[in-house]
Amino acid sequence: MSENIGNYIKSSYSFREINTYTRELSLETKERIAVEVIKRALRLCRHKAAIAFSGGKDSEVVADLIERYFPDEFKTVHCIFGNTGIEFPESLKFARKYGREHFSDRFHETKLSQLEEDELRYHFARELVEELERENSLEEILKPDGKLKGQKALIAAAKKRDYVLDHSNCFFAGQKKTFAYCIEQYGAPLLGKAASRLDAHRINIECFLKYSKTLSEKDELKEYYGILSQCKFSQHCCKLLKKEPSERLQAELGVDVIFKGLMASESHSRLTSIATRGHIFASHRPHIKDGAFYHVNPLAFWTDDDVWEYIRKYDLEYSPLYDIEYTDADGNKQHIKRNGCIMCGTDIQYKDNHLSILRQTHPKAWKVCMESFGYREELYKLFRLKRNVNIFESFTDEGTSSRMIEKFGSTKALLDARPCAFDEFGELVDLTGTDLEKEYDAEIAIQNDGQFKWI
Repeated sequence: MSENIGNYIKSSYSFREINTYTRELSLETKERIAVEVIKRALRLCRHKAAIAFSGGKDSEVVADLIERYFPDEFKTVHCIFGNTGIEFPESLKFARKYGREHFSDRFHETKLSQLEEDELRYHFARELVEELERENSLEEILKPDGKLKGQKALIAAAKKRDYVLDHSNCFFAGQKKTFAYCIEQYGAPLLGKAASRLDAHRINIECFLKYSKTLSEKDELKEYYGILSQCKFSQHCCKLLKKEPSERLQAELGVDVIFKGLMASESHSRLTSIATRGHIFASHRPHIKDGAFYHVNPLAFWTDDDVWEYIRKYDLEYSPLYDIEYTDADGNKQHIKRNGCIMCGTDIQYKDNHLSILRQTHPKAWKVCMESFGYREELYKLFRLKRNVNIFESFTDEGTSSRMIEKFGSTKALLDARPCAFDEFGELVDLTGTDLEKEYDAEIAIQNDGQFKWI
């Protein structure tokens, strides 16, 4: 029996194989595969194993599988909860409750990183660059190719002009890299991962776009640069709030095997990841000197329905987030399907996107996104740049929404309209050819040359 299950576990798969296994295998078989994957991963562990825990249903099932089938080994497994500071309150409360009950002192929360050096705040830095341009003194802050030298050069230029640096114009070393910091210095998490090929401070990007002599002449990149020059968006918060704190805590604990709740059925990116790397894949981490660091995905072939069937089968408690209802674009009642960061807008180009659901389920958080963190202004800019003319000129509901945005502009009155025109934002803009229409997946980064880089 074990040998038959082992036939399902390989280092790579075809898409057809994964789709077949995902669609046709019973939960019992998928559960046995997951158990075999966990067994093999635990054998690979030389230091410590940990679960990347989100408070969501998928990572909870991974934790339960280990505790249920490997009770002795479970007593040494750590739980790392990635607290980004912008978790759903329901998920935060549940994660802490579950973690402490099941892991005791092996439950850990990540802590936000701190600034290593002083940084000028975005708006002040932008004003300073404009001042230097008027003075014809840009050589103080720009490299010969037109790129920004960095924050130290900006700070030196500010002090040279007798500016006093305080909290109104500067983030100081030691301050936490909060979500608010990410939004101001980099941009809001809107659109997919492809939107963040220039992963740098917003002031660096603006200097690059305006002064650099090394901009690509490819038409699709020129269109992308044109949008990026006017719209401030970035995925850098995922790196600063999620990836870096988690990896730092893994290093502190000496973890060399990390269990995750990723499923191929969630997205094309994750399907590709499982297909090319299998359930268990090795990478390198600086804190592991005597071998590999292993990423383990026991639920690779599972679906959401499988997860819920497992939860019902064993009568598991789960986050109350999933019991919250909303009405989808077709008028049907739905339950929240995903947790994650409460203010993520990376799927704004899709129907029933995260923010359209958030407006119904957590209206205060939605308003903070749109107003305090500037999502509304950036979405309006993108709409003005790439509005879908066919929809705008039509008499469809989408056309009505498009004209509503045009009428209200970026005024606050737009946010009071019900339903909100931004709920169907993906229908109102045409991102074809800009490379901004691609899906977002936190496991994959796209480099400046357009190639995938596995995280």
